[in-house]
Amino acid sequence: MPKLRVFLEMIKFEHTIFALPFAYLGMVLAWGSATAANWSDFLWITVAMAAARTAAMSLNRYIDRRIDQNNPRTARRPIQSGRIDARSVLLYALLSLIVLGFAAWQLHPLAFALFPGALLFLVGYAYAKRFTWLCHYILGFTDGLAPMGAWVAVRGSLFSAADLPAWLLLAAVTFWIGGFDVIYACQDVEFDRQAGLHAIPARFGIRRALQVAAVSHLLTVLLLVLLGVVSGLGWVYWLGVVVVAALLWYEHSLVQPDDLSKLGVAFFNINGYISVAIFLAVSLAVWLAS
Repeated sequence: MPKLRVFLEMIKFEHTIFALPFAYLGMVLAWGSATAANWSDFLWITVAMAAARTAAMSLNRYIDRRIDQNNPRTARRPIQSGRIDARSVLLYALLSLIVLGFAAWQLHPLAFALFPGALLFLVGYAYAKRFTWLCHYILGFTDGLAPMGAWVAVRGSLFSAADLPAWLLLAAVTFWIGGFDVIYACQDVEFDRQAGLHAIPARFGIRRALQVAAVSHLLTVLLLVLLGVVSGLGWVYWLGVVVVAALLWYEHSLVQPDDLSKLGVAFFNINGYISVAIFLAVSLAVWLAS
């Protein structure tokens, strides 16, 4: 149990509550356009999302354990400080992947058939920064698979014209997560350059990186606008989009090229508010429409 507590602390398990709205977005939109709420879907989507995040975070910590050991910012993490051994972290990751696969099997045959593809990104995104500075958007795409997977779980389809909202959600989350991961990477510029790691701030500098992040978040808002048009969502949704745009603007106002002291607030707090705000806006809009 002490080891489990250290593991949950390491992966910030409590932040799962801010990740769940990603998946619930796809679920609620699919309910609104196809069928009534199914609480069995809700249960297994929740299990799948928690398992996916646990697997992704623990695999990232395991795969990057030697890199993190040499980075002053991460050198005191649990694996590096000896509070938990790497093999235990890998075991928890594998158990999480088993739970994720079982949840996908419970949800829909197509969700289970697509599970190997999700697995590829859950494992592969941790390696991306070794090869490309587009690693931020590979992470964003991986997170974007959550609402798409939930849509598939409810609808059982992905490649018809009616499935366009799922693809717009995927794109919106990709640019949203990718953009704030670019911001987060600004604090490791010097280390990434010395270690030969690829990241937009290390490649282009902090000022240009923040500009890339701003463009990414502008695209996020535009994709949310397009989602509202395609899905026929009402005024509550548009109010939510305005709130999200305002929060993104505030996030960028906190981080300057010569002042990264508020980066933690921008990364954790503001993005938690954004995920909850857009989920509530979609849920209320679908409920009012029904």
